[in-house]
Amino acid sequence: MPAQPGTADAALKLEEFLPYRLNVCANIVSTALSRIYAERYSIGVPEWRVLVTLGQFGMMTAKAIGIHSHMHKTKVSRAVAMLERRKLVVRRANRDDLREAFLSLTPAGRDIYSDLAPSALEFARQLMETVEPADRAALGRALNKLIEHAARIASDIAKGGKPG
Repeated sequence: MPAQPGTADAALKLEEFLPYRLNVCANIVSTALSRIYAERYSIGVPEWRVLVTLGQFGMMTAKAIGIHSHMHKTKVSRAVAMLERRKLVVRRANRDDLREAFLSLTPAGRDIYSDLAPSALEFARQLMETVEPADRAALGRALNKLIEHAARIASDIAKGGKPG
């Protein structure tokens, strides 16, 4: 007999459900990390992702930033607008396609990136300390596989298929 909703034998237990657990972990980590850059520079998660992506790659379009950082184009656009107002990002027209622009950090934006990158790396190092050294490479591989497979599942669902 199938388990009834609300019973101890329910098939889905939120606290054991992998997507939920990954989301909780990501939210807690993101919130903790965001305190570093929110307190120092009054920027949020989307602005941080844009700033760090440009710090890593130099010059990119907003579309490329969205793809790389897994952010919706509206979030990227708002983050870029805020960073432009603060003179941390500069926009240069793409002469080959006037519908898009190339974005890069200003000297002030590069200063913030240079200041925040070591703190972010130290945060990640401290977080990774909780994982046994022998398990760290396996964790990286597992996360890569989960991300890749989740993207495939999402694509299949978007095409009208079933997950899996």
